[in-house]
Amino acid sequence: MAEGTGSLYRRFVGPLLAQDEGADAEQLSQLTLTLLGQASLRRGWPLVAGSLAGLGAELQRHDLRLEQTLFGCRFPNPVGLAAGFDKSAVAAGIWHLFGFGFAELGTVTWHAQPGNPRPRLFRLAAERAALNRMGFNNGGAVAARRTLERQGLPPAGQRPAVLGINFGKSKITPLELAADDYASSLELLAPLADYAVINVSSPNTPGLRELQDETQLRRLVERLRRLPACPPLLVKIAPDLEDDAIDTIARLAYEEGLAGVVAVNTSLNRLGLEGRRLVQTGRTLAEEAGGLSGAPLRARALEVIRRLRATAGPSLPLIGVGGIDSPEVAWERIVAGASLVQLYTGWIYRGPELVPAILEGLLGQLDQHGFRSIGEAVGSGAPWR
Repeated sequence: MAEGTGSLYRRFVGPLLAQDEGADAEQLSQLTLTLLGQASLRRGWPLVAGSLAGLGAELQRHDLRLEQTLFGCRFPNPVGLAAGFDKSAVAAGIWHLFGFGFAELGTVTWHAQPGNPRPRLFRLAAERAALNRMGFNNGGAVAARRTLERQGLPPAGQRPAVLGINFGKSKITPLELAADDYASSLELLAPLADYAVINVSSPNTPGLRELQDETQLRRLVERLRRLPACPPLLVKIAPDLEDDAIDTIARLAYEEGLAGVVAVNTSLNRLGLEGRRLVQTGRTLAEEAGGLSGAPLRARALEVIRRLRATAGPSLPLIGVGGIDSPEVAWERIVAGASLVQLYTGWIYRGPELVPAILEGLLGQLDQHGFRSIGEAVGSGAPWR
């Protein structure tokens, strides 16, 4: 009997991820994306189509109870791929086959940029975490549009999985011109996006987080929402904001008609791991630049979702991301107020089997609590049973 994708991943990739040293984290990601990009481009070829159909049969879970319509988009299930993995949108045509109900592509900037010097992505295997200081490395908005067009995707709203695009500021663009920089990218890519996310929270572009200031963010949102055919617009925030700043963003989202908030990005806080030393550099996390992701972020990410929900109420859709690596954690985030959840670091460590495991776990909890749909569970506070 042929081995499943999850079993193969555990056998061949698992040992590479079980230690900090060894295979370079960024090189592994690049190799994976190269293969996935070729599969997406050639998904109509009979041999490739057959292999992808087998992948989908193994990893997808279809159930009407998992569906939701949010900001005009129909999500077949609430589990998505977070921004930062498919930065250049090379595999946009096949993410649904991994079981995802949606995928957020990018971060895309107007200008192509190489990102920060390497090494810039580090495994913290024992903690199921990662440190990254990538710096929005991508080919720019024009290249992203070309890549998406080459894949021959169905029109927005008619895809098997919802596709969002995450937008950032180019490093060379001064902060006072940030709105124009974002607007150029969004205007070019809007026709290809089901929704768009303003990334103002990455810790790896100098000055970027200043755009979370109320005056700056309001000016940016107003500029982007004036664009013709602007897709539903969300903002992605940092986990390191003070509570009053979170409350301000929740109110701003309501007042400016934002479609939702993505919470959270990576953290500059070392979350108790200040003394943890990186094998590759010999320095501690307290001495290293970059954002921390993965399991250590779980508690703070949950706090931010709860705070947003309390301030904004149930009408503002929230996307929970950060430290989600099991069905229990996904359920915890949903009942705290997140309508959708996103995976990145947890998906890398656990492998492709994590998505169907979460979907099956969510369905089991709906049964346990007598909920007719995942929407009824959102913000309910119902415990894991």
